[in-house]
Amino acid sequence: MKQEQQEQQKPDQTEFVYGHYASVEALKSTQEINKVWLQTGLQDKIRNEVTQLARKKGLVIQQAPKSKLDELTDGGNHQGVVLSVAAFNYATIDDLFENAKKQSAEPFFLILDGIEDPHNLGSILRTADAAGVHGIIIPKRRAVQLTATVAKISTGAIEHVPVARVTNLVNTVSELKDRGMWVFGTDVAGEDYRRWDAKGATALIIGNEGKGISPLLKQKVDSMLTIPMTGHVQSLNASVAASLLMYQGFSSRNPL
Repeated sequence: MKQEQQEQQKPDQTEFVYGHYASVEALKSTQEINKVWLQTGLQDKIRNEVTQLARKKGLVIQQAPKSKLDELTDGGNHQGVVLSVAAFNYATIDDLFENAKKQSAEPFFLILDGIEDPHNLGSILRTADAAGVHGIIIPKRRAVQLTATVAKISTGAIEHVPVARVTNLVNTVSELKDRGMWVFGTDVAGEDYRRWDAKGATALIIGNEGKGISPLLKQKVDSMLTIPMTGHVQSLNASVAASLLMYQGFSSRNPL
C-alpha cells in the first residue's frame, strides 16, 4: 500500500494501560513501557505477578495511593495497576498479511468504518483475538483510535491483534481486492449471515454505530450480509454484530 494511505507511527505522547489482565498482557508483550504504578495495599497475588514481570523488564515500580491511580485513569477501573506506556503502535497492511502467513492461514481481516465508541473497539478486539482475525483496519479520521480505554476493554487483546490505520478506506479496500481478498459488508438487504462462507482471503466491513457503512465503501463490497431479527429493535450494538459475524466466519473456516 502507498505510504500516504497508512501509518506506522508512534506519536510523542504518553498513554496509560490499566487493569489487571490488560497490564499483564502489556508487560508480556513488546509494548514500550515507561513506568508501573501499583496501588498501596494491593492484594499479594496481583502485586507479585505484576512485580515479577516488571522486574524482568527492568521497569520502575511506583507505589501510590488509590487516589493517584484514579487520577491517572480518570476514574477508570484500574484494579490497582496502571502502566505508563508510549503511545500505541499501528501496524501496516503488509503486517496484517504477514500475521496470517505466520499462522499458515488465508487472511481474515476486519475493517471498521467509523466506529466511534472506544468500548466497542475494545470489545471487537477481544472477540477478534478469540475468533482468529489476523488484523483490523481503521480510518485515521472520524473514528476512535487506540487508547487506554480500548486497551482496558480488550483485556489484553490489543497486544495480539495488529491494527492498521489508513487515510482512505475506499482505496484500502480496492487494494485488498487487488491482492485477492473477498470483501463483505453488512446491510439489511444482504444475505443471511448464517450462510456466509468465509473460507479464503476474506475482509469484513463493520459500519458506524449509527450510520452503518458509508455509501462509497458499499460500492466496493463483493457481497452484503444481514443478521435476521424478529424483535422490536431492528439493530444490534456494533460490537455484538461484529462478534456474531466474526464467529460465523470462524465456523466456516474451522468446520466441525
